Amino acid sequence: MTDPTAAAIRLRDAYATRQPAPTPSSEDPAFDLAVAYAVERELVRMRRESGHEAIGRKVGFANKAVWRALKLETLVWAHMYDDTVHYAVNGAATLPIARMYAPKIEPEIVFKLRAPLADGGADAAAVLAAVEWIALGFEIIDAVYPDWKFQPADFVAAYGLHAALVVGEPRRVEVDAIATLVDQLPAFKLRLLKNGEVVEEGSGKNSLRSPALCVAELAAAISRRSDTEPLAAGELISSGTLTNSVLIAAGETWRAEVDGLDLPALTLHI
Repeated sequence: MTDPTAAAIRLRDAYATRQPAPTPSSEDPAFDLAVAYAVERELVRMRRESGHEAIGRKVGFANKAVWRALKLETLVWAHMYDDTVHYAVNGAATLPIARMYAPKIEPEIVFKLRAPLADGGADAAAVLAAVEWIALGFEIIDAVYPDWKFQPADFVAAYGLHAALVVGEPRRVEVDAIATLVDQLPAFKLRLLKNGEVVEEGSGKNSLRSPALCVAELAAAISRRSDTEPLAAGELISSGTLTNSVLIAAGETWRAEVDGLDLPALTLHI
């Protein structure tokens, strides 16, 4: 059986030294999501001991089409930290990636909660009523697993592959705008550009039919786990990629633009 503390130390060190690591599931056939979340809790503990607090959560596998093949009943998640979340200034940010192993970029909608969200029965409007603001964001994911091959439990155990989150200009969620946002979030379109050229296109529906519904599913999934703290006021949530993940390299400029949703474009220099 996998020892969660030993697995957490090994994965932490693999990222720190930019060295490949075998997936826990390839070494232990019994390695499942329950053990993976125990590893993730150990990583949170170790990060806290090193002076960094968890300030939000990111989701993975926010696409029901893959759940059956991967034997998932819901999405998965991991924590984000005070030193991995960065805020753009005037719509742009710079992020060094030299310490990363094999980073990829994912455009996502970021939510900041104004109130706890523990009820697993929340719909999109109820989620938005608990949200202070939304923003366009770039999540940078990084895998020390060779060739980016892993199972969902391996994903959770490796920080959820979370390396960084860059948050764009936020838009406050006003009560009288919630109904409009419920309609806009599934339907808006997004373009992901690399050095001025469109490389991916996506839509809000790619995140569990709506990023707000993705947050509702996250709250529901968390509520079914007695060993996990519910979503709290002040937390950030990165709600799943809106396009395919794309490998990135130093010297590139990435930009996300949206139509059908009142969010400014976001530019990232790496």
